[in-house]
Amino acid sequence: MSFFHFLSFDATERNARTAVSRMQVLKTRLPEWMQDWLEVIIPGSQILLILFAAWLLQRTLRRLVRRASAHYQLPNELLVPINGLIRWTVIASALLLVLERMGVSATVLWTAFTGFATVGAVAFFAAWSVLSNLFCALLIFTVRPFKIGDYIEVLDTAEKPGAKGRVVDINLLYTTLEDHGAATGQVAWLQIPNALVFQRVVRRFQGVPPPPTPPTPPATATDGVANASPAAPTPVMPGPFNTP
Repeated sequence: MSFFHFLSFDATERNARTAVSRMQVLKTRLPEWMQDWLEVIIPGSQILLILFAAWLLQRTLRRLVRRASAHYQLPNELLVPINGLIRWTVIASALLLVLERMGVSATVLWTAFTGFATVGAVAFFAAWSVLSNLFCALLIFTVRPFKIGDYIEVLDTAEKPGAKGRVVDINLLYTTLEDHGAATGQVAWLQIPNALVFQRVVRRFQGVPPPPTPPTPPATATDGVANASPAAPTPVMPGPFNTP
């Protein structure tokens, strides 16, 4: 142990002894009925202080998220999971601190935390497709490759036609398009997973509907016969009975 480590250890031990001595002096000055409840009053006060700090931190973070959403014009669909994540993170942290104040061992808390983390990792990989759609929804809301009311076309490559229509809704899982290729007099919607939007080519039209795709005329038997090339004559092989 180096000299500086020895000094720091000595200072820590001296502070702990000072705190214990002050606590003993405080016990002697309190009434007898309060000395019996002192071991309950102090942890209870600490637990109340932890709960109040957690409540205040949650309110502050939610207010900051609300101001950020108003500044960046984030939709309400994105605020719900963010507020839920903040709430459960603060509650879990406060619960761990409360259990520690109640005398639960740190080893037990760490074992429980690693167990929950393992279960969460397994659930994360099991629900990867759903979580990828949620993450891509966050990217759509922040990056804004398109917005509600735009006319877009989602296609595999730039040469092949794909799903085409007007964006009518964007939620945490799907982007809904009003199908532009539906038959006349019919209204149809296309629900495209948000992850698929970032895996395909997206063509966006500037405020006007895209031109309709010309229908392909069906092929008829007459066209097939007319366009068919004449068959080549079968060559005659020399033999004993057809010798020239």
